[in-house]
Amino acid sequence: MTASDTTATGTTPHTPVPAPTVPPAPVVSVKPAVLEAPGRGEDLRVRISAPVTGSGLPVVLLSHGFGSSLDGYGPLADFWAAHGFVVVQPTHLDSRTVGLPQDDPRTPRIWRYRVEDMKRILDRLDVLEAAVPGLAGRLDRARIAAAGHSFGGQTAGNLLGLRVLDPMSGEGEDLSDARITAGVLIATAGKGGADLTPFAAEHFPFMNPDFTHMTTPALVIAGDKDDLPFTDRGPEWITDPYHLSPGAESLLTLFDAEHSLGGITGYDSRETTDENPARVALVQRATWAYLRHALGVEDGSWAAVRRALSESAAPMARIESK
Repeated sequence: MTASDTTATGTTPHTPVPAPTVPPAPVVSVKPAVLEAPGRGEDLRVRISAPVTGSGLPVVLLSHGFGSSLDGYGPLADFWAAHGFVVVQPTHLDSRTVGLPQDDPRTPRIWRYRVEDMKRILDRLDVLEAAVPGLAGRLDRARIAAAGHSFGGQTAGNLLGLRVLDPMSGEGEDLSDARITAGVLIATAGKGGADLTPFAAEHFPFMNPDFTHMTTPALVIAGDKDDLPFTDRGPEWITDPYHLSPGAESLLTLFDAEHSLGGITGYDSRETTDENPARVALVQRATWAYLRHALGVEDGSWAAVRRALSESAAPMARIESK
């Protein structure tokens, strides 16, 4: 597979969303770059992917879903990097590659360690930049976005202003970061409290977000068949980050899409239940265009995506905006 599409044959899947105006470039990827992390229990391992050409490159911090790692989400990371972004992927403590026991004292605060991982990356961008041959001096540090899928969407959301209500105090700490100026939240959990099933409320007390302070511009992506076991509200639950966040500008709803949205979690990811290369291509192109819009690179690509979906005779998705 290539970074510019999602098919093994190299052909472009049919999707109503136009291809990027920026031609794909070869990508260099370095892993693991290791950041010292006192108090975390082990150092933070990171993957950095970047195009071999270009300067003034915007940065995207990509937070993986529960259990994944820096090796996941190739269809997104490779595509974004091939088309002009530097993509940084941490391996959070909940990764299967870490193997943290359920009774580990860090487990109840996994959500918080994730946010600290992202902030550590922001603090040490110079180290990560130096780890990639030929990348020095090519980052645009004024254009940094956070993106995440599933649990990673909540992690990215924390940097945008989302607050996790502490199960004991009921209060939410502001963990936003002014260095992050845009976000993409993909298949991210909705409201907690009474909206959770008893099992989810007992085992995932951090799944209790307050969206009212999430003011940083963001795109929310949801599948209309993403019926998760954490709530009885059905796929509508996944749209809460859009409807309840003042900063969420647009909601991209993918038709017939389940939690992996056609296969964004990996080229050969076994957790994909709705494999669809055209759907993945749509997500690739739409997120790339939105990030360029929200980071102030250019607006034409995002306008073209919105226009294409609204005019398509056989739409695969719809976009609504505030």
